[in-house]
Amino acid sequence: MNRVHHAGHHQNDAEGLAEILDLDAEVLAEHTAAITAWLPLKTPPRQIVDLGCGTGAGTFALIDRFPDAHVTAVDASVEYLQRVLTKACARGIEERVRTVQADLDDATWPELGTPDLVWASASMHHMANPGRALRAVHDALAPDGLFAVVELAGQPRFLPEDAPEDAPGLEERVHAAVDRLHSGHMPHRGADWGPMLTAAGFTVEGERTITVNVEGSRSDAIGRYALGVLRRVRGVVAETLSPEDLAALDRLLDTDGILRRDDLMVRTERAVWAARR
Repeated sequence: MNRVHHAGHHQNDAEGLAEILDLDAEVLAEHTAAITAWLPLKTPPRQIVDLGCGTGAGTFALIDRFPDAHVTAVDASVEYLQRVLTKACARGIEERVRTVQADLDDATWPELGTPDLVWASASMHHMANPGRALRAVHDALAPDGLFAVVELAGQPRFLPEDAPEDAPGLEERVHAAVDRLHSGHMPHRGADWGPMLTAAGFTVEGERTITVNVEGSRSDAIGRYALGVLRRVRGVVAETLSPEDLAALDRLLDTDGILRRDDLMVRTERAVWAARR
């Protein structure tokens, strides 16, 4: 009984996170395209590896940007990789996408070919040993190949700073609680990857921070994105919030109240490093 319950919970959790990743890709598509356009590439890449591909946001942004490229999408999750394949088939480009299931914290990585470009978006901070992972990327890249590291500056914010009315500043307090919980097991979240890339043998050729500010009125996807993220955050921090803040958060999430707000937006930053072998 417990095992069945646990499996069902895990499946629901994975599906919920996959939906958030898909919404993230939809809402931030314009910014992702801007990053791929900015990359200091000497020639268009033919072989690309997307490390920690999730449900394929980077994979398909790169496919769109580089029409002659093939992408190897790498992730630990079989479910995510299946989503990537399903999307590739729906777009009729399955011959340009290969999936590889791998835990990038393993000492030995699978054969990923000799890519011209390696892309890692919101995945490097999950690594237990990022130095080893960076060296593995360096060794795999073709001579003169480029490694792009993209990281979000924490979770996005959706509400105005004085919202909700019954608990102004709630979102900042909720995310501060998340940061405290994550600081122990994700110490590289928010890190400056420049020095680590240099230490792994790369030459950092470009670094930029992109400010994301997307108005909620443009798409109902932002409401669903906000709901998914805040529901997930509630599951993480419920026991650490004050009773008043937890009640206010539940009112936002109850009967999908956040979807009825007309003042939602997406505010965050994306930091990008472009490093050459």
